[in-house]
Amino acid sequence: MINKEKIFSNTLLLRFGVAIIFLSHSLHGIFTGNDVNDFGNLFLNKIGFSPFGVFIAWGVVISQIITSLLLIANKVVKVSCIVNIIILIFGIITVHFEEGWYVVGAGRNGMEFSFILIVVLLSIIISDKKTGKKKVS
Repeated sequence: MINKEKIFSNTLLLRFGVAIIFLSHSLHGIFTGNDVNDFGNLFLNKIGFSPFGVFIAWGVVISQIITSLLLIANKVVKVSCIVNIIILIFGIITVHFEEGWYVVGAGRNGMEFSFILIVVLLSIIISDKKTGKKKVS
């Protein structure tokens, strides 16, 4: 049975929002040709992850799909947030840092979007800790 009170907690909008971002990014990569394989072969393998680039790329995509569904269901939230924070940090290190801060406008492909996603995920973890403790009366 679904515990609606647990799913509709005070972090619902944040969990749903980041889950949609991660799902849309991951599913787009799967259903628009060879995006995931290309990212593994043409980027990750070339920056030193060869021969595991495609495996890593698919691991990221699959983990983001699974953790997105867990975030929506409000299950294993802390682990799901941590997994995505790690993915985002590695994305900043490998892709976005050299592009600077801005995603658009004053720059291109920067790290600002990853940064705010990390802040949202940390907020979910913190809020989950606060609401996870039951008050003793």
